[in-house]
Amino acid sequence: MNARWLRLAAVALTSLALLARPAAAQQILRDAETEAFMADMSAPLVKAAGMEPRNVQVLVINDPDINAFVAGGQYVWVHSGLIAAADNVNQVQGVVAHELGHIEGGHVIRYGEGMKEATGITLLSLVLGAAAIAAGGAEAGMGILGMGQQAAMGKFLAFSRTQESSADLAGARYLSKAGISGKGSLEFFKKLQNQEYRLAIPQDDSYGRTHPLSGERINVLREVYTVDPAWDKPMDPKLEARFERIKAKLVGFVSEPNQTLLKYPESDQSIPAHYARAYAWHKSAYPDKALSEVDALLTAAPHDPYFLELKGQVLLESGKPVDAIPPLREAVQLTNQPLIATLLGHALIATENDANFAEAEKVLRNAIARDRENPFAWYQLGVVYEHRGDIPRAALATAERYSMMGDDQMALRSADAAMQGLKPGTVDYLRAQDIAMVSRAAVEQKRKKK
Repeated sequence: MNARWLRLAAVALTSLALLARPAAAQQILRDAETEAFMADMSAPLVKAAGMEPRNVQVLVINDPDINAFVAGGQYVWVHSGLIAAADNVNQVQGVVAHELGHIEGGHVIRYGEGMKEATGITLLSLVLGAAAIAAGGAEAGMGILGMGQQAAMGKFLAFSRTQESSADLAGARYLSKAGISGKGSLEFFKKLQNQEYRLAIPQDDSYGRTHPLSGERINVLREVYTVDPAWDKPMDPKLEARFERIKAKLVGFVSEPNQTLLKYPESDQSIPAHYARAYAWHKSAYPDKALSEVDALLTAAPHDPYFLELKGQVLLESGKPVDAIPPLREAVQLTNQPLIATLLGHALIATENDANFAEAEKVLRNAIARDRENPFAWYQLGVVYEHRGDIPRAALATAERYSMMGDDQMALRSADAAMQGLKPGTVDYLRAQDIAMVSRAAVEQKRKKK
């Protein structure tokens, strides 16, 4: 009986730890244009927060929920659903400013403080409850355990709400210092408030929630934003136009094609609409219709690198790699962007023409030098090495790829295979050795947990 109650208390403690854990890894949406836009949009806010823009990344993950978060390091993760729900760039800037407040305040690291206090309460209730049960008071012991868990949860939730309020005010400071209006921030909180209404969430008390109620946040922030000199400052029209493009291509990429075509009907001849329909038709396996939309984009802007990238992608993925090379080459020349360069390398390899493999290797090596965190680039480089018979470096490229994907077992096997053929002491050998050591330790750790 005593052991059963101890197990129940342990489960309660585990539940609290799971609640406090940052969001699990989700699929990252890598896109050259989106990443460039996010960097430019957030740079003034990052500077206002006292951080270096090149050290902070705002990335998009494929998740329909209206959310954003930080989970360690100087990364802001924005859900695709949030971008789709936003009406303008100013609303997204308000969200990013809030998340930067979490980074600048060290809130992810300080989560441990809230957990420590809550865990202390839970452990105390565990001891007292177990003592009561041992003394024969099962009901009293159960009550102590329940009250302890409730008190611990309340303590942690209060700590979380304090952090959220702190990030709200920090975000308001960054917006003000950057000369950006807080209207978008308030507008977005109103969206969240409407969502709370639809979910029938009581609006009289935020106790029991990780975040203050949106109405409470609006009331506090309205007093701050409306007196700020930037309150009536209009949005940057060029940045807003870029946002509309990003939003359209994102909708086209993640939504079902029929939904995209309803949102962006043929009657809409704007740039964002052409962009969205191009992705919708491409997803539906109608390359001719997709290319027609891309050609409309290129008619409006013949040397836009991202329109050229899309044309190359559609041609490549519809089985025309030779035709894909010219637009992709031009896009790389205009941007020197590693994600687009990786696509060019893929097209060169897909031609299966030996004459193109040397250029593919050069392009892919340059791409990896600027962005090592791209598993697909490593895969393509491995294909190049294998094609020329350099099996050890093909294995090393494979080890890099599996290491980034979190497959420690395959990373270890590939790194060991690479070391068998590489000369000891060389840069490539030492890199393979590093991957093997890290992967072996991870494999052993996982084995011990089983």
